[in-house]
Amino acid sequence: MPKKKNAVPKFRTEAEEAAWWDSHPDFLAEQFEKAAREGTLQRGIPKSKAVTIRLPVRDIEAAQKLAERKGLRYQTYVKMLLHQALEKERLAG
Repeated sequence: MPKKKNAVPKFRTEAEEAAWWDSHPDFLAEQFEKAAREGTLQRGIPKSKAVTIRLPVRDIEAAQKLAERKGLRYQTYVKMLLHQALEKERLAG
């Protein structure tokens, strides 16, 4: 099955992703304009609330290693994963 024109590919690294976006400024502009038309464009940082959660040490260590590979702080990485999982569940209905 052929890829959609201008579909964002899967990336192995953040550097690879950054290079792709840098080389596709027109696509980025189209996506920005589409989000603006659809009213899904967000400004600033979404409101957040500090929480305390207990996680198994093994999971924290895994998150730290994976985040380091991506050049992220592990808290940021965990927050990103949680957001992705919640969005996936929300969209699944």
